[in-house]
Amino acid sequence: MDAHDIVERAARESYGRLLAFLSARSRDIAAAEDALADAFSAALVNWPHSGVPANPEAWLLTAARRRLIDAARHKQVREQSMPALLCAAEEAETCLMGATGLGDERLKLLFICAHPLIDATIRTPLMLQTVLGIDAARIASVFCVSPAAMARRLTRAKACIREAGIPFDPPGSDDLIPRLDAVLEAVYAAYGTGWDAVAGGNSSLRGLAPEAVYLARLIVALLPNEPEARGLLALMLHCEARQAARRDGRGAYVPLADQDCALWSDSLAAEAEQQLATASRAGRIGRFQLEAAIQSVHAQRAINGYTDWEAVSLLYGGLVEIAPTLGARVGRAAAIAEARGAEAALALLWELPNAVAATYQPYWALKAHLLARLGAIADALEAYDRAIGLSDDAAMRDFLIGKAEELASSSQRRPH
Repeated sequence: MDAHDIVERAARESYGRLLAFLSARSRDIAAAEDALADAFSAALVNWPHSGVPANPEAWLLTAARRRLIDAARHKQVREQSMPALLCAAEEAETCLMGATGLGDERLKLLFICAHPLIDATIRTPLMLQTVLGIDAARIASVFCVSPAAMARRLTRAKACIREAGIPFDPPGSDDLIPRLDAVLEAVYAAYGTGWDAVAGGNSSLRGLAPEAVYLARLIVALLPNEPEARGLLALMLHCEARQAARRDGRGAYVPLADQDCALWSDSLAAEAEQQLATASRAGRIGRFQLEAAIQSVHAQRAINGYTDWEAVSLLYGGLVEIAPTLGARVGRAAAIAEARGAEAALALLWELPNAVAATYQPYWALKAHLLARLGAIADALEAYDRAIGLSDDAAMRDFLIGKAEELASSSQRRPH
């Protein structure tokens, strides 16, 4: 592995932990980001010539905290941060030289980013960027806004943290619960950006999926009596259990209904069921518990050989009542199609406003599938074109292209 690859891996594996460590001590997320960016740039310049250091993370942390200290010295307005930064330098050296390593303060930073003074609409994007290192352009695509607009909103949020003097100390127990929903939402969004980037996909995005599961485990350990935290962990574990079956040997996308159950992980599925059962005993149903329950029904196919689509559709009905997101409504329509037919499902899709669904790829993929089942070939092919154009994942795009070509070919063979 050459130096550039090692820098890339260090960015993927250590960025969030390094940023959380530096931000907590400088109390300035934007300054910590700038310092860390300089450190990675310096690594790209130096490592190919001087060699990769024995401890890349230690090298990056040292370079970044020197940049922070230099910046603070040149800006007298930050004099108060100097003692904390100098202490951080000593602490970092001690941690990195010791057996325990740097530690992980990302969970603390997640709850700091969920502070009530920060606009609720930017909390999840802020966590995705600062804690998990997702760039503004990728976040913007998830939230259907322009990269420039998202970058401006993120900059304002970081300035709010600095100017309002939001404390970087761990929130008290009374502050954790009100912020929990925003934190869970961010962890799930991070998982969603990486869970399907498997064989042939973007490996850096795929790295977010295990990171999200790890953070979910930390949240459950911190708040073991919160059922939604366990529900989120159960949901992600069920999805992780099917990772090996989502692509075939050539890297082609395999839809859930066609996946080989023998490739699913029994241990992850069992752990997911245990988390979901524990959550259900609290008697407080929520979005993530319902989503995990839906995945639990799908997981039963490995045991009994079929999917109870009526149960899936009922669970989606409950989910839409609690959290009527576009994804939940499209998922409900997909389940209704299997349980009660394409016409009933298509009627649900027609209820969605065009402006809302215009850029949502799963909507168009499902619509194409339903129209094809009903024999509306021309409309189905048009919907396939929309879905293909909106697909970021190459394997999914190839799958949809194959479906469209198969439909067009079969329609030409039919007698007129």
